[in-house]
Amino acid sequence: MEQMVLVPGGEFLQGSPPWLVDWMLASDQPLPREWFGDETPQIRRTVEPFWMARHPVTVAEFAEFVRRTGYVTDAERRGFGMIYDDFGWTEHEGVWWREPGGPGIVPDDYDDHPVVNVSWNDANAYAAWAGMRLPTEAEWEFAARGVEVRIWPWGDEWRSDNANTAEYHAGTLTTLDSWREWWLTLHAKRGPVPLSTPVGAFSGRGDSVHGCADMAGNVYEWTSTVSHLYDESTRCDPTMHATVGRYRVIRGGSWMNFRYQVRCTERMHGDPDGWSSFAHGFRCAKDA
Repeated sequence: MEQMVLVPGGEFLQGSPPWLVDWMLASDQPLPREWFGDETPQIRRTVEPFWMARHPVTVAEFAEFVRRTGYVTDAERRGFGMIYDDFGWTEHEGVWWREPGGPGIVPDDYDDHPVVNVSWNDANAYAAWAGMRLPTEAEWEFAARGVEVRIWPWGDEWRSDNANTAEYHAGTLTTLDSWREWWLTLHAKRGPVPLSTPVGAFSGRGDSVHGCADMAGNVYEWTSTVSHLYDESTRCDPTMHATVGRYRVIRGGSWMNFRYQVRCTERMHGDPDGWSSFAHGFRCAKDA
């Protein structure tokens, strides 16, 4: 079962301050201000003490859950899952948590990797079986950075060897074109094999202030929080409005992403109605 760390309660300002958004816009990243709009303005949150899993749930841990309960995931029932191929995000038959890239396509030493191709329903089912729950978005961000704003869990200086991101594998990527060239070359050579790493592989140098590992990169992580804007007047990408009140917040970024998409305040959103992909996993929490 997961190692848990006690995260003390506290009050903090969730989201990105203006200087952080300005810093991103002045950096060598290709996304417009509206892309980060849902991270602003900062909003005051109070978090009670809670336990947070040190690592995302692994394949071996999820396999034990399935063995004991006979649970069948949404991807298995549907017969397909999402992968990123030459054409972008597409549905592929035979993609599930045991074979995240499709039939026979499995990373080496997979049991210690974070489980992927798990939907929000799947993650909740596992957490309930384990006597836990999914963290809220506020808990997740607080566990990742603490009271003070940190761009990444370890601090404000980017270090590509501190987290499993696209830049750990490919070197510095500053444009969408350079990212796509890297991915197409990799996909042609290896197929859609997830580049996840065993949980805790970056422990020590990449841990958060509260001792949680893999909170930047490796796999995206589901939270329990319904997608919402911090302020109704916020200017953000128009697609964000379609998620409000329907989707669930996803945090942390993954092995596919740039440094700017694995920040502590970065938000993504996923359909909780059965959707999953080969880059999305989860970790558990419980009340202290």
